[in-house]
Amino acid sequence: MTMRELSVWVVDDDESVRWVLEQALKQAQMLPRCFESGEAFFRALDRERPDVIVTDIRMPDMTGLELMAQLTAQNSDIPVIVITAHSDLDNAVSAYQGGAFEYLPKPFDIDKAVELISRAARQRGEVTTSDRALRSPRIIGQAPAMQEVFRAIGRLSRSSMTVLITGESGTGKELVARALHENSPRTEHPFVALNTSAITPELMESELFGHEKGSFTGANQRRIGRFEQSDGGTLFLDEIGDMSFELQTRLLRVLAESEFFRVGGQAPVRVDVRVIAATHQNLGAAVTAGTFREDLFHRLNVMRIDVPPLRARREDIKVLASVYLEQAAGELDVPPKTLSSDAAALMLEYEWPGNVRELVNMCRRLTVTVAGSEITATNFPEEMGGAALYVDAAWTAALAEWAEGQISSAPQNNPLLAEALPAFERTLIETALRCTHGKRLEAAKLLGWGRNTLTRKIKELGLYSR
Repeated sequence: MTMRELSVWVVDDDESVRWVLEQALKQAQMLPRCFESGEAFFRALDRERPDVIVTDIRMPDMTGLELMAQLTAQNSDIPVIVITAHSDLDNAVSAYQGGAFEYLPKPFDIDKAVELISRAARQRGEVTTSDRALRSPRIIGQAPAMQEVFRAIGRLSRSSMTVLITGESGTGKELVARALHENSPRTEHPFVALNTSAITPELMESELFGHEKGSFTGANQRRIGRFEQSDGGTLFLDEIGDMSFELQTRLLRVLAESEFFRVGGQAPVRVDVRVIAATHQNLGAAVTAGTFREDLFHRLNVMRIDVPPLRARREDIKVLASVYLEQAAGELDVPPKTLSSDAAALMLEYEWPGNVRELVNMCRRLTVTVAGSEITATNFPEEMGGAALYVDAAWTAALAEWAEGQISSAPQNNPLLAEALPAFERTLIETALRCTHGKRLEAAKLLGWGRNTLTRKIKELGLYSR
């Protein structure tokens, strides 16, 4: 088949999109034919068959997914490229699971679209379909970098390949791992997550592989490890780069042979587990440095998904902030806050070194500390370009007035901080407990403390939660 002979049908209710594609395809020596509805498309399909189909995902009479489902029912092997202005994970995965050759979010590069159409024609018949229902965790993103992540999840939705997820801390690597699991053939089986950096090397072996009763001091009964817990499903190993060299060797053997021995065990245990690993480290550099096994790296790096930092997807920040402010309001049972234009601008300019995790925590704190319904730039901490650390000018002015009064009336009394700090802590603790309805763990998170620290402070200050 030559380029001149290539027949491409475009189904889109947007006249401007049809016109642009038609002109580009003609210029590329292809033969385009455009339809504004799925009904018109199928009437024409009764008489002719194109080499490639390009369809919008949302149309008045028929969605692109419904169009693909009807093609599948007719046993059609025509490759379909899905385009959409509503580019999210659900649409991406649904498109791939519906049998799409490729998924292209609007606005798209016209040269890239033409190249995809040409490639689809060359590889006709290679795409298989799946009638599995879509299940996916909530991952939000319109930025091009996130679209690449969505495409990768969609392409892997019918496989159980080992995947290595890379990205900075706080970017949402576990969410990506869950999406891979939920959109895989293993979705009915367990998803087990383990942060390998949070457990000491001495305990990690038992955590992964389990142990037999009496295998070491304190082993009073048999324990099933994470590999057995995730049998048939997915085991997510976060921060794999922190795993000890000895455990790397054992992990490599399990990946190669699908069996292992419990600590102190004599009989091998066979499992069927898909492993998804994640790291914020450069494993290639770790291999060069001799701290990570090269053979394990290649075994894990079958497919790689790079999760972008938040600063590389700034167009998503306002949408994410709105979602997390609403979630925080729901957790605290208060009306959700809104962002003023200056607050939104400040958030877009900030670098977010803690990525999405930092944004989530910021939204929780602002929900508690901002008195009104609208968040302004002055409510942000100084390091973000705000006026003060969750305080406003009136608060600091009142504090200054109090301090001046104390100094002028009784300069020899207790130091200012000795009197002010307990009152400051007491006020914030009481507010946090009130907003969380007495739930200490949630209050501690809002204050930036651990639960034990909050408990100790409550005792020191003579406070009691409701």
